[in-house]
This record gives sequence, C-alpha cells and structure tokens, in this order.
Amino acid sequence: MTPEELSLAISTCLKDAVAAGEIALSASAVPGDVRVERPKNREHGDWATNIALQLAKQAGTNPREFATILSARLKTIDGVSAVDIAGPGFLNITVDAATAGALAKVIVEAGTTYGTTSVLAGRVVNMEFVSANPTGPLHIGHTRWAALGDAIARVLRASGAEVTAEYYINDAGSQMNVFANSVYSRLHGRPVPDGGYPGQYIADLGHEVLTEHPDIRELTEVAAIPVIRGAAYKAQMKDIQSTLADFGVHFDVYFSEQELHDAGAIEKAVARLREQGHVYDDGGAVWLRTTDFGDDKDRVMIRANGEPTYFAADAAYYLSKKDRGFTEKIYLLGADHHGYINRLKAIAACAGDDPDVNIEVLIGQLVSVNGAKLSKRAGNIIELKDLIDWLGKDAVRYSLARFPADSPLTLDPDLLKKHSNENPVFYVQYAHARSRGAARNAVAAGVDRSAFDAALLDHVTENELLSYLGTYPSIVAMAAELREPHRVARHLEAIAGAYHRWYDACRVAPQGEEPVTDVNRTRLWLNDATSQVLANGLDLLGVSAPERM
Repeated sequence: MTPEELSLAISTCLKDAVAAGEIALSASAVPGDVRVERPKNREHGDWATNIALQLAKQAGTNPREFATILSARLKTIDGVSAVDIAGPGFLNITVDAATAGALAKVIVEAGTTYGTTSVLAGRVVNMEFVSANPTGPLHIGHTRWAALGDAIARVLRASGAEVTAEYYINDAGSQMNVFANSVYSRLHGRPVPDGGYPGQYIADLGHEVLTEHPDIRELTEVAAIPVIRGAAYKAQMKDIQSTLADFGVHFDVYFSEQELHDAGAIEKAVARLREQGHVYDDGGAVWLRTTDFGDDKDRVMIRANGEPTYFAADAAYYLSKKDRGFTEKIYLLGADHHGYINRLKAIAACAGDDPDVNIEVLIGQLVSVNGAKLSKRAGNIIELKDLIDWLGKDAVRYSLARFPADSPLTLDPDLLKKHSNENPVFYVQYAHARSRGAARNAVAAGVDRSAFDAALLDHVTENELLSYLGTYPSIVAMAAELREPHRVARHLEAIAGAYHRWYDACRVAPQGEEPVTDVNRTRLWLNDATSQVLANGLDLLGVSAPERM
C-alpha cells in the first residue's frame, strides 16, 4: 500500500462516516487528499495522520472522539493491521508486511514512471533561468540557477506540468557595443577600452571572427563593429550552449531581446498597457504606473530622448510570454535582483494577470567554492566549465540541488572528491551502484524475479526501506509545488541509508551452498525497486546513476 493509496482509503472512510451520520461534516469539507507521514518513532506505526485534529472542531466534537470513530473504519481496510490513537487525536496506522511489501513489485513494473504524478496536470509554465549576457562565458554566478532551474523544471514535468525552459538572451543595449569594441581592440593588438571586457576569451573570440571574416582588419571601425558584434555574439552563444550541454542543462527556447526591439514589441507593449489605463506621460517620458500594484515607484518605459528602457523590454517580454499561452511564468533571478520582484509583479498586474497566480519570482543566493581559482581564459571569474572539469558535473549539480535556493552556499571541493559516506553525492550514487552489483551477483547465483511473495519482506530494515520508497512520489510532488528539488536529494539520501542498512542485514543472493528460495527472489524485487527509485530521483536532479563505482 502506497501512501497515496492509504490517503485515499482514509478519505473514503471519512466520507462513509459522514454519509452514515457518525461524523457531522458536510461532504465538501472532507478532503480528497489526506496527509499521511512517517512517525518519528517507528514503534508508533508505519504511518500517521492528524486529520482528526484538523476537522474535529468543524464536526462539533473533540479530536479523540473524532479519531475513535475514524479508527473503527480504518481497521476494516484490507492491509491495515492496527490503528492506534495517540495524544490529543493522532492516528497511528500499521500495515501488514504483505501490504507494505507489494510496493516493491509496483515500483519495478512502473519503472521510470514511478514517482511521476498528475498533480500539476493542466499547468502551463514558462521557466526563465540563467539568461546570462552573451558577452562572456558562464561563471560560478550562473551555476546555481543552471542546476536548480533545470531540476525545478524536471520535478514540475514529473508532476504533470507542461514546462518550457527558456533562456532570455540580453543581446540588445550598450553592453553589446562594449563587447564588440573589446573584440575589435584585441583584433588590432590593443588593450580593451576602459570599461571593456577583459580576459583571454575576448582575444579567442577575435580569432574566431577572423576565421569567419578574414578581411575584418581591413574594414574601417564603423564598418567592422557590426560584423564583429554579430560574429562574436554567435561564437559566445555557441560557447554558452556547449557549456550548458556539458552541465546537462537543456533549454527549449532561446529568446532574443533584440528581436523584441526589431519586431516593434516595445512600442506595441506601451500602446497595449496604455489602452488598459496604466501608462501616462510626464516630463517628456512615458511611465508605467506600477505603484498601483505594490511597486515602490512608477517606472519609466520610454525616456525623454525616445529611447526605451530595460524595464520596457521586461514588460514586452512578459506580454510575449502571456501571448504565447503561458499562464504561469517563473523567473529565477540572482541575489542582486530583489528589487525586480515588485516591478515584475506590477507588470503582471498591469497586463491583467493575477500577480499571486500568474508570476513567481525566485531569488537565489550566491554560491562559492573553497579554493577555486579564477579562470585563466576569462581572467576575472570562475568559469562553469572549469568547475565541471575540476569537480565533475554530478558533484556540482547534486551539491547545488541539495540546498534551498535562498541559502548561501559554499562548496567544499575536498569533500566532493571523497569516495566516502561523508560525500552526499557519492553516498547516493554508491547505493545505486551497490544495488546494481547486488542484482548482478544474485543473477549469477541463479536468483531471478520469477516469484514474488510480499509477505516475506518482513524484516525491520525492509519495512523501513519500503516506507521511504513509498513516500518518494509525494516528495517529488511537494518538491514541484514548492519549487524545492533539495527535498528530492535529501530523500534519496534517506533511501540510500535505508538501503545500506538492509543490504547489511538481508542478503539477496544465497550464501555458499544455500538453495535459492522465494525469499531471495522477492528480495531481488526490492533490490531492483530501490535501484529504480534512486535512478529516477537522480535523473530529476540531472545526476547520473552509475552501474559500477
């Protein structure tokens, strides 16, 4: 019995008790999803619910009386061996071994779909993250959102949401001219101008431009700059996309800010918002009245000189997402972007959306790495590709995914390189590799999955392992709803710990001359179920599940 099945059974018992007049509640007050969780003390049962404490007041009774009525019905459910009332009205539920053990077969047969749900079905989400300027390589400041953003997109999809991962290319504005001038200067053997982009990569881009346009040095500066800007931009974006691919991060859409300008989207956005009554003119400039929706000041969209602001592009970009059918827009921004929260929500409100429903802005704190060296190529930053080469994709991605986005984080390279239980990513990956090794050894000893008797999975370590495997789908759903993939990582560590304890206590393959029995065959199902859940969870974090280590 999975936690979801038990939740549904409790809800059904509640509805039956209400229909029979045993509990004075309206049918609409009975939740379709009753929360069940593991008791902290395993002696208190396999599962616990506080539903009696939640609903007793509405029913005009006290929680223990409510729990007593409900427990009588719960005891009649197939697979429930005991129901105890604890404290003010907690219900502690114990299931029999056969009911608990049946989960192992369910998981193996579900395969890669185990843990996926439809709780977010119908939600159409645009997730914008990373969105680094195309004027240099990806660095440590982009690393956290690359890992977390991709993991959030994965858990959302696993929970039924339709997600488009989008990278907003800031390829308009003065920084692109500074970028082109920097490359131009290096092409001509001169240092970059004040305020330009330093680093060997600028010279490298110059060589790429020269390869594509051999006569570029013969052009005047006025003629050369647009050519350099286009070619260097293309080369730098190729480098960014290559680095993201090496990091296991995929974007469905790369959206160009310049295309917004070229298509007249800025002017159309201003006109559209003016029609809705939120735009006004003052001092020769065009303003959006964002203070009506919680912003600390109104924002200029078009300066007095006729030039659009970055904010105007932000508004046009939001409207583009809305027009493309994304009812939910999630923005993942860096630690220095707190001021963007109110202004983006104000844009949503001005566009006629509900800022509490249609837009979500997540702010990530900075990440640092002890002992990391500045990039030789970029000069003044720690490049993402250097981190991948140094620590490995899996170590970096897992480490970034196992902490909430809003917590500052310092990675310890010495720890991440250890092949020991101290290293969380090694601990989880080793559990998967160990389970695959156990399966290979079992098959070599003549054990297969030709028989399955769930009642044989009655060891205390098997009960513990099954309970963690059973809660995995709800952990994924919660991670998606809260945008917190670290919940998946921490749960995988709990599964790994339970697996290691089970492995030490219960052998899958027989020892010596012992015959192969249904105990061995059934344990192979549990072993392989654990492999599957660990692999599924690691995949949600963008981390590999090795067969051997």
